[in-house]
Amino acid sequence: MTAPQPPVLVLMGVSGCGKSTVAGVLAGRLGWDLGEGDDLHPPENVAKMAVGHPLTDEDRWPWLRRVAGWITEHTEDGRPGIITCSALKRRYRDVLRGEHVVFVYLAGTREEIGARLRARHGHYMPAALLDSQFDALEPPAQDERALEVDITPPPGDQADFIMSRLGLTAESSGSASVRRSTSGR
Repeated sequence: MTAPQPPVLVLMGVSGCGKSTVAGVLAGRLGWDLGEGDDLHPPENVAKMAVGHPLTDEDRWPWLRRVAGWITEHTEDGRPGIITCSALKRRYRDVLRGEHVVFVYLAGTREEIGARLRARHGHYMPAALLDSQFDALEPPAQDERALEVDITPPPGDQADFIMSRLGLTAESSGSASVRRSTSGR
């Protein structure tokens, strides 16, 4: 019997929800590859956001194709992985979606995430763009393979919840399967 193909988790949500932090915890525990979606933005996207201008759909397509390439590389090789990507709209997730892809939506309130952004230093995404992110946000629908995670608990607890709900253990890093991918809220 062949082991099930391991998933690629896409940690998604608005800027400041904790994607990079929780992804790092998960990757460390599982021993999986970690991709930082922000690192795949073209320089012109970074420059645009840095001066307070929200990205348009046209700005996002090249970036989403790069993220999708990372995902495809892993799924075609049968390797598990975790990548961060805001994936705010369903049509963006459609570019990333695949049989072995699970979206992990880190959900929080505008106030909670705004406080995090105001406390964050050294990131090109200013807190002033948070409203545009929430305006664009389309949380995953029931028919999407997604898990919703409340960002209120500490990152380690969020990682525990994700691993528990998806049936992932540190020992399963080479052969993990997703047993459950329904909403966690």
